Amino acid sequence: MCEGAKVPTRVLCVLLLGFLAVGCKPKYPACENDEDCRAKEFCVQTQCRQCRQNADCPQGSECKAGACAALPKLAKNACADDAQCPEGKSCINGECKACAADDECGPNGKCRGGKCLRPGGCDRDEDCPQNMDCIGGRCVADTKVSRNGIPDCALGSIYFGFDQATLEPKSTNDLQRMADCIKRSPVGAQLVGHTDPRGTDEYNLALSERRAIAARDYLERLGVPGAKMRTLPRGEIDASGRDEESWARDRRVEVRWP
Repeated sequence: MCEGAKVPTRVLCVLLLGFLAVGCKPKYPACENDEDCRAKEFCVQTQCRQCRQNADCPQGSECKAGACAALPKLAKNACADDAQCPEGKSCINGECKACAADDECGPNGKCRGGKCLRPGGCDRDEDCPQNMDCIGGRCVADTKVSRNGIPDCALGSIYFGFDQATLEPKSTNDLQRMADCIKRSPVGAQLVGHTDPRGTDEYNLALSERRAIAARDYLERLGVPGAKMRTLPRGEIDASGRDEESWARDRRVEVRWP
């Protein structure tokens, strides 16, 4: 018999029994094709293997050197950036953990109390340049403050289409500027809704409230705490317009200091 033959191709054992010639297969795990292997195995480079590609392996594993190997599990506290980590920890080499030295916090980063302060980040004013303040964990440009504690930055009004409470692109741009100002202020802001004089008093009051709420909701999405804003619907009480041009100025929300 030819069981002991170790060759890369099929060996034909010729048994001269009259005119009969019989062929024999390579010894397992040697193979020439998949049929020489066991069920769910593949002939890979003349050897029977568990897989030849990742698709041959169960979910959660990959094909390595002909065998299905489990994929490495993500760390329990894996992360991509600091925002994904709990308070007091930072994302270091893809893992949320407390830092021990400045060099773990990247270029120009600082390790303080186990948490990395990245460039531009802070937890006190002393971490920022002289012309900047630490607000919400970030260094922001210093804002002049008046005697009553209100920042010296302008708020203003945003305007709406006829019978509309939907913010227009220019209004959202104006609200983004106002949001930065309100967030720096120790006091909150009032959002006063107005309408033009057309329509019933009851309808206009409800419309002015919807406009004020639309502005408030957008400012909240920009990071202004809801507790720092108060909506005040006034309907058509303050309307002064007499034609389409002046009515357009009536349809507004005033964002103002209390």
